[in-house]
Amino acid sequence: MPKILLIDDSSITRNFHSYILKSAGFEVSEAIDGAEALDLLFSQSDFDCVITDLNMVGMDGITMIKKIRESEDFKELPIIIITTLDRPEDRREGIEAGADFYLVKPVDPQLLVESVKLAVGK
Repeated sequence: MPKILLIDDSSITRNFHSYILKSAGFEVSEAIDGAEALDLLFSQSDFDCVITDLNMVGMDGITMIKKIRESEDFKELPIIIITTLDRPEDRREGIEAGADFYLVKPVDPQLLVESVKLAVGK
């Protein structure tokens, strides 16, 4: 069962996305910002995919993605952004930071599941 690290400072969004992913058979761990996510990632290191918002209190998603990509251990870890930011420059910044997928909220549950399956190769 693929293990997902889900990061969003909105508990409503986190709970909704977590429910969708768990219903699809994924194991989900949650964090409220980039700093908490990095702590989990570097202490457990067995995640198959990271899903993150960009706008968060504390460490934002772009900063977190760049820190993940700086580590040799996580250069290939799939990262999916789910955000309300829908401008081309936002997408470009997310992909250039190291994200593999860029989804815009509200995300269709089926698209979320299919994106994670594509990302983890399942």
